[in-house]
Amino acid sequence: MFIIMVVVFVLGYIAIALEHPLRVDKAIPALMIGTLLWVLYIFGAYDIFTAGLSDAWNAHIHGGSGEHGDGQGIAAMRHFIVESEIIHHLGEISEILFFLLGAMTIVEITDQHDGFKVITDRIKTTNKVKLLWILSFLTFFMSAALDNLTTTIVMVALLRKLVSDKSTRWFFASMVVLAANAGGAWSPIGDVTTIMLWIGGQVTTLNIILKVFLPSVVTMVIPLILLSFTQKGHVTRPVVKDKKEALTNSFEQKLMLVLGVSGLLFVPVFKTVTHLPPYMGMLLSLSIIWLVTELIHLKKPHEIKKQLSVMTIVKKVEMPTIFFFLGILSAVAALQSAGQLTVLAGWLDEHLKSMYLIDMAIGILSAVVDNVPLVAGAMGMYPIQDAASMAAITDPAALEYAHYFMQDGLFWEFLAYCAGTGGSILIIGSAAGVAAMGMEKIDFIWYMKRISLLALVGYLAGAGVYYLQAQILHQ
Repeated sequence: MFIIMVVVFVLGYIAIALEHPLRVDKAIPALMIGTLLWVLYIFGAYDIFTAGLSDAWNAHIHGGSGEHGDGQGIAAMRHFIVESEIIHHLGEISEILFFLLGAMTIVEITDQHDGFKVITDRIKTTNKVKLLWILSFLTFFMSAALDNLTTTIVMVALLRKLVSDKSTRWFFASMVVLAANAGGAWSPIGDVTTIMLWIGGQVTTLNIILKVFLPSVVTMVIPLILLSFTQKGHVTRPVVKDKKEALTNSFEQKLMLVLGVSGLLFVPVFKTVTHLPPYMGMLLSLSIIWLVTELIHLKKPHEIKKQLSVMTIVKKVEMPTIFFFLGILSAVAALQSAGQLTVLAGWLDEHLKSMYLIDMAIGILSAVVDNVPLVAGAMGMYPIQDAASMAAITDPAALEYAHYFMQDGLFWEFLAYCAGTGGSILIIGSAAGVAAMGMEKIDFIWYMKRISLLALVGYLAGAGVYYLQAQILHQ
């Protein structure tokens, strides 16, 4: 079953990639593999666990709470999968889904109240190249302050107000994904993986900003420069319907823009202060914005009030995107629990050996497999080296290598860069890419043909800058 699970995942991934030729929504194969992998896992639990392939089960056994055996052992194994692993991973997945649902709803509320019109009215240029650079840098810094997923949702909604042509908008949305992932890599709150490393103690705030900022800028700027030679002419803006403009006045538009952006910015502050999961801060922001919309529309005619009601607006949220996330994350969770990802991480360590190559390989793999379990696997494989463990190492070469894994060591910094930006190589390689794909219906093959090579060049260029920077600083 261990190998069959990998085969099923690959087949499902191919179906997702061929969504448009097959004319089957990508959420369908995602949900299918998200459930089938757990079915195969529980049926093959005995063989997988007795072979020692699952780190989760091994830790469970060593903790003294598991049993082996033919009858009771199998029952205990299945109980472990259902009552421990599924519940554990469902909790993590739910945090992402509720965060995404809350963020998408806030963006839709702001959009429905013409809040983004306040920004689009100030972006006067229709020159493709100028607009591309403006939006990319805006995305880059917004992603560091918010996170790459939320920023992508906001910027794709903004793009709909600026670009009417679908093909052109796909190029712009793709650059938003690249810029959002680049911006999230150098900020401790900009990406799920950097949050993991930050909370885990592998990196500190000031260090990750100083060491990863320049490579992140390069990984965005290189594709921008290359696209500047191909994106000629001007964009055509969508025609604004007069009827919709009459729904809100200037004050309401500005109010909802401020509330929407403030609500999203509040989330990292909420997490820092309360130490609660980010989705709770997102839902709190949503509840406040929801209350404000109810109050400001109290005296409006019923029809206008209905159109601006959150109950109406929430129907516009892309639910297939939510289901797609649910399926993909469930599938990856099964592979993580059963041990396939651990085996992969071990293979990388054994064959690549170089710290730089391991991190770069993780970055490339994150374009195919979710970067969260890959980073989690790396964090599990390489514990943080402290002063006591360093003092016990006598071999000079081993001591030098161990320095890479200290807090703020090169391995962790470079891992933050690679895992954060490598997902841009494929559209489904990052949460930002999946969100853009769902909102704009970007074709997987189209992205791979027109953007993947640009993203790869930027990724390698940024990695080169990081390597040179590390050599110059003698770290």
